[in-house]
Amino acid sequence: MVLTDLKTLLCIAAWLLTQVLYGQKTDSIRTKSLDAVTIAGDKLFSVERLPKVKGTYLWAGRKNEVINVQNLDATIAEKTPRQIFSKVPGVFVYDMDGSGNQTNISTRGLDPHRGWEYNIRKNGIITNSDMYGYPASHYSMPMEAVDHIELVRGTGSLQYGAQFGGMLNYVSKKPDTVKAFTFESVNSLGSFNMMSTYNAVSGTVGKVQYYAYYNKRVSDGYRNNSHTDFDAQSVMLIYTPVKALQLKAEVARSNYVYQIPGPLTDSMFRADPRLSTRARNYFNPGIFVPSLSAEWKVSERTILSWTVSAVLGARNSVQFDKPATTPDALDPVTLQYAARQVDIDRFNSYTTELRMLHQYTIGKMQGAVAAGIQVFDNDLHRRQLGKGTTGTGFDLSLTEPGWGRDLHFKTKNLALFAENSFAILPSLIVTPGVRVELGNSDMTGVIRSYDPGTLPNTIRHRFPLFGIHADYTLKNGHNLYAGWSQAYRPVIFKDIIPASVYETVDKNLKDADGYNLEAGYRGSKGTLRWDVSAFQLVYNNRLGTLAGDAAGDGNFYIQRTNVGNSLTRGIELFAEYAVLHRERASITMFTSTALFDARYRDAVVRSGDKNIDIDGNKVETVPDVITRNGVTFRSGELSLSCLYSYTAKSYADPLNTETPSATGSVGAVPAYGILDVNASFRIYSNLMMRFNINNVTDRHYFTKRPSFYPGPGVWSSDGRSVNFSVAFKI
Repeated sequence: MVLTDLKTLLCIAAWLLTQVLYGQKTDSIRTKSLDAVTIAGDKLFSVERLPKVKGTYLWAGRKNEVINVQNLDATIAEKTPRQIFSKVPGVFVYDMDGSGNQTNISTRGLDPHRGWEYNIRKNGIITNSDMYGYPASHYSMPMEAVDHIELVRGTGSLQYGAQFGGMLNYVSKKPDTVKAFTFESVNSLGSFNMMSTYNAVSGTVGKVQYYAYYNKRVSDGYRNNSHTDFDAQSVMLIYTPVKALQLKAEVARSNYVYQIPGPLTDSMFRADPRLSTRARNYFNPGIFVPSLSAEWKVSERTILSWTVSAVLGARNSVQFDKPATTPDALDPVTLQYAARQVDIDRFNSYTTELRMLHQYTIGKMQGAVAAGIQVFDNDLHRRQLGKGTTGTGFDLSLTEPGWGRDLHFKTKNLALFAENSFAILPSLIVTPGVRVELGNSDMTGVIRSYDPGTLPNTIRHRFPLFGIHADYTLKNGHNLYAGWSQAYRPVIFKDIIPASVYETVDKNLKDADGYNLEAGYRGSKGTLRWDVSAFQLVYNNRLGTLAGDAAGDGNFYIQRTNVGNSLTRGIELFAEYAVLHRERASITMFTSTALFDARYRDAVVRSGDKNIDIDGNKVETVPDVITRNGVTFRSGELSLSCLYSYTAKSYADPLNTETPSATGSVGAVPAYGILDVNASFRIYSNLMMRFNINNVTDRHYFTKRPSFYPGPGVWSSDGRSVNFSVAFKI
């Protein structure tokens, strides 16, 4: 196997070298390379597309969106996802995680939990806490700091990672390049005692540019006992010693303590969606993301970039972790609460990535090759089931030494990738590509009451992944695109840890693998713009549980293993039209709609002590329809927007259970429609106000019935709220 891997690497390296050398031979042909274009955004439209080539990336033939955040009429302080991503078809949102603490989104029927199906980046730097152990992104960037968001579907994954969902890149505001000092401040007040302040300084002194911000936000939350205390900081320094070379150092941090109000049963939710079943549960992720990067324009045709980064910090929680049907009450004898459970994950994730883009000419054919190498070295230290205090405040202290689980999950992974764009015709670009993932994840440590020898301890990642894309530009400027790309998701830490002594874990677990396939047509005519596409996502080796006599001793066990595959097909439609477009006034309307059909294939899951065939069942948390429709009126510097978001019914489990369980952890998730009204007014060029009314009709709804964090049951989404912001720059 090692010899085969080595041969694969050598073949790829040789191919890359020949492409570079061959291209260098034709470098005598004079060409002019244009400077990078900064996205400023037309006030009429807030969503654009990535260029075919940008930096060291090739984007021809991929479905993507660029969201110009600063042009949005949206609740920026609480970064409401259904508003920010309203013009991205098919974005599914979990509205259940406090006052803008995290962004829980997905596309194409994947799991939105902290965006863990995406390769999530900040200014191109990976922020997933541990791509192989716990790929959720606990880092939370304030939306006031974001200039634009780049979202690329999974067909582009060969260049940045093997994630099914794609890449989500938050690009921060840039330093002021004209002045030595600029100060910006955004201050917000809102319902439920929400207060937020964002303050930033930036400027350019000689060859050094800088941008630094501080953000503080507190809120009591919509539900009782759902207080949030959030802060975030970042410092960015950019040094340009010569025009062709740019060096950047950046360190970013986010930290919050969220009081978790606890799950509800269905009857509790109907009686009062603001009800709380827990007052002593807390969640606290504190994350640092330091990075160093360099971009060198070797020639007019060649660019090199190199980044070294880390995700450091902890995911802490202290909870009375029981279903809503178990009250957290004082013991009548001891007059004390029960001891809480303390869990601490410590992340030590390091990444380095070297990328190259080289443009070349062969005869009359133009081409470009993007290639590189990415190395991960991660150590996730998981300590769980610690016996905490009987108190009521946020306290991670243990009252007894030791942990129920004390484990390390260490991953070393090497990835080589390359894509080559060929302009076969002036209007047709074809881009084949390959990515090879090579690595191991090793689990060591102790689980109380388990023989360490019975636990799986090594998972090998060996994946050659292939893809191909086509991009055809019609004479009228419209664009046809299509792509197919393989993807995989590694078995993560929680998949190999038995939840109880009655569980075993299959020692031959397979990483999930599959592919994304898409084809689309986008363009514009006058003030009408559209992008319509069809897709298919195959997700093999899904993880789940089966019932059986795993040990062969006649005793019943639950086994965590691969349970089958799924197939998701769908259509994504975006269309925006300016009904009125005058110099001082405009009215635009849009629809962003997705249709899904997500089904299990060749799959079996456990139900009680039996295994049930679920072939043909709908995949959980995938509605048939997600549609967002809006209208925006602009007159001078005033902008007023109305947004209606509708999400159809979905299921909480693979068995497609209709009737809710007693705890509320399974059952149908009813359809819901939400109306938001947002307005902004720029008084001067450096002074702007925003006003937002979220969930105008005060619709009571929920988006998920979790089976694990933050607790099994119904989690209410926010009712009506009002926010007001003032932003100025001097």
